[in-house]
Amino acid sequence: MSLSAPSPQHYDFDLFVIGAGSGGVRCARIAASLGARVAIAESRHWGGTCVNLGCVPKKLFVRASAFAEIFEDSHGFGWSATNITHDWISLIAAKNREITRLNSVYTSLLEKAGVTLFTGHARFLNPHTLQIDPSELAPHETPRTITAERIVIATGSTPVRPHFVGAEFAITSDEAFYLPERPQRVVLVGGGYIGVEFAGIFSGFGTQVDLIYRRDLPLAGFDEDLRHALTKAMTLRGIIQHPSTHIHQITREHSGYIVTLDNGQSLRTDCVFLATGRRPKIDELGLENTAITTAGNGRIIVDEHNQTAQKGVYAIGDVTDRINLTPVAIAEGHILAETLFGTAPPRQWSFDTTPKAVFFTPPLASVGLTETEATQKGDVDIYMTQFTPLHHTLSGRKEPKTLIKLVVAHDSQKVIGAHIFGDDAPEILQSVAIAVTAGLTKADFDRTIGIHPTSAEELVTLRTCTRTTPYTPNATPTTP
Repeated sequence: MSLSAPSPQHYDFDLFVIGAGSGGVRCARIAASLGARVAIAESRHWGGTCVNLGCVPKKLFVRASAFAEIFEDSHGFGWSATNITHDWISLIAAKNREITRLNSVYTSLLEKAGVTLFTGHARFLNPHTLQIDPSELAPHETPRTITAERIVIATGSTPVRPHFVGAEFAITSDEAFYLPERPQRVVLVGGGYIGVEFAGIFSGFGTQVDLIYRRDLPLAGFDEDLRHALTKAMTLRGIIQHPSTHIHQITREHSGYIVTLDNGQSLRTDCVFLATGRRPKIDELGLENTAITTAGNGRIIVDEHNQTAQKGVYAIGDVTDRINLTPVAIAEGHILAETLFGTAPPRQWSFDTTPKAVFFTPPLASVGLTETEATQKGDVDIYMTQFTPLHHTLSGRKEPKTLIKLVVAHDSQKVIGAHIFGDDAPEILQSVAIAVTAGLTKADFDRTIGIHPTSAEELVTLRTCTRTTPYTPNATPTTP
């Protein structure tokens, strides 16, 4: 099936991609490899949010913050790590060098693929015409006008700033990666991925952290057992949690800020960090000059082929606000390019079993259904264990314990969900996601020989059913 727009005239390009994040870059590269004339425009940073202000620098910060605990644990193994200090400025500089290197990698990959690069802000003049204006990345560029038969919007998302008195005093994740010094006290607002991860990062460096979130537990949408394990781990790390709470206002004072909560409590801090979600980045794209429709918080509405209401214009990744994860955007970009320009059916991905991870210390990871979601489909058998991992036995650190949980459909015995909290959880879970995607059964897990001694071997040695949870059609899964 062709999704091509009609070609009544000659266009400068067969495909133009707005946004050089992971999804846009993959779409451009695959399309170019299939013989299309492709161009891409980026207004802020090559590689998008993930490379510059998200996944990559976040993971570097998580790694850096974990060393304090590693040094402490090393004493139980005979090491003498004393007088340990951390240089925040050196970390920022090292991170910046790596991001600059990755920016170059992305532009090089595009150029080698034969993609034409434009630096600037692209906006629609009409459904097939874009104007590229100067941006912060290249302020001295001259505006240009180009035409394209097909256009892909892959501009990602941007942090949400809630409206309350003093919100302008707070930072978001965009600014957190460039703080000139580490705050001694920080108030984080938000119990999702970003809030939890940065709570772990700052507490690892020794910052006093207050975490405010509006639900009774953090990480809505994850399995309840994981959420409880995380809450306990955050308390053990000294993170002060304020569940079911909202921020009322921020007041500036000479030595920092006073954060007033809706319960009347006041917190003094050096930094207020808003991790209150993200919204599709559609500002100033000129969508009003097309038939593109949006909904909710600005998400671009697309069909099953990622086509918008405007024929010949597509949208992929976070700008559609579906599964907002980098690998999903990459998959969508790949599929779209092959659908538009390939001669064979496009490669397929299993979006229903998209794995996800939260890089706290220790991290957690999930794939498939939570226990609550699974009980909406039928009875489920739960296999779960908690234990102290071997590398903590000599350090004397008995908590937090690693948690491994399998959700098994009672009738078919297929493993339909897997959830891990503990060291190396994302690395372990990636392989488990293959098994869940393949529809393997609990018996398949049981007949697999484990690797000893590892935490992962527990996945294939869980013999006793912890509980059977009955079909509950009216169960309400928590959502982000």
